[in-house]
Amino acid sequence: MNIYETDPEFMERMEHFAMDEVVGEPGQQLEEPTRHMAILATLLGCQGIDQFRLELPQALDAGVTPVMAKEIVYQAVDYLGIGRVRPFLDATNAVLTDRGVKLPLEGQATTTMENRLERGAQTQVEIFGDSMKDAWKQGHINRWLAANCFGDYYTRTGLDLKQREMITFCFLAAQGGCEPQLTSHAKGNMNLGSDKAFLIRVVSQCLPYIGYPRSLNAISCVNKAAEEMGR
Repeated sequence: MNIYETDPEFMERMEHFAMDEVVGEPGQQLEEPTRHMAILATLLGCQGIDQFRLELPQALDAGVTPVMAKEIVYQAVDYLGIGRVRPFLDATNAVLTDRGVKLPLEGQATTTMENRLERGAQTQVEIFGDSMKDAWKQGHINRWLAANCFGDYYTRTGLDLKQREMITFCFLAAQGGCEPQLTSHAKGNMNLGSDKAFLIRVVSQCLPYIGYPRSLNAISCVNKAAEEMGR
């Protein structure tokens, strides 16, 4: 039996809220590809693997390309760890294969092992400002952050920098317990042109997938970032 047979009353309300009420809320709407990208990242963050399998085909139908979907999954490793991301990578490969997409996809890397640290540090500055120029020198974790997180992933093609900061915001909001980092990345989003109103729309569209507590915490972080930046 499927969930529509076992839980029809629940599904009626759940689908009305998530698919109609939230999606159609005046002033809280997003372009469809952006909304689906945010939901995919949110489901990674909250470990919603079963819902991810249902969402990914919808995202692909809405204009999220196979490359974009893979890039969302790849970047999640920096914020969730491979231990939590591997099932999503397997699920993505299964969905793409079922849809006739030939794997592996075309490579998107733009850095080498020799310049990944330099390029990663440059990317940190581009997002967060000049204060990050020498942040990688503060210890080996900071060096890894610059070279691996930003140098290996943020520099890839397939998603632009603004999109990458948006999905990072979703990873952090969805997993919870990362409010300092979430506030910092809310500022990063704003530095790249994604303002407070946009981030609140992102949280609103992802609320059905992570619930009210984490959504309200995320909005508090957005408000705090905006206040500290004078936005």
